[in-house]
Amino acid sequence: MGWSQEPPPEPVVRASLPGLASEQFPTLLAAVEAADLMEVLKAGGFTIFAPSDEAFHKLDPSRVREWLDPENKRDLKALVAYHIVAGELTASRILKALSRGKGTTRFTTVQGEELIATLEGSDIYLTDCSGNRARIVCADNINTRLVFHEIDTVVLPRPL
Repeated sequence: MGWSQEPPPEPVVRASLPGLASEQFPTLLAAVEAADLMEVLKAGGFTIFAPSDEAFHKLDPSRVREWLDPENKRDLKALVAYHIVAGELTASRILKALSRGKGTTRFTTVQGEELIATLEGSDIYLTDCSGNRARIVCADNINTRLVFHEIDTVVLPRPL
């Protein structure tokens, strides 16, 4: 897979999740929809560490196009599910877990692997299984039964 200078195509979003602005998260929403996870998430009871479009633009554009290809639905579903944790984890709950863990805690994602959360100064970082780090840049976007925390980097499960 070579690096391409052309940006990924603009995702087409036909559905949305309450509380997650389609203009700020079109790639994530397109991925949720393409992975057939929209209805599951609409039921609520989840926390989504939501990469903004800027986070997706840090990746190789051809990789994003690959994930959105219907033939790669299994990988896409794993990627999206790696950003979701069961339960409503507000920032205060995350901070309490970090306090109990002396600055570190782990969250098992819906995909099955863990994200490690650490507190550095006043920032919360998530580290994936490969050591990639994402900072929570906007916490506690809460709607009826979903909690969203915007992150600045896409975290990746194995073996994506």
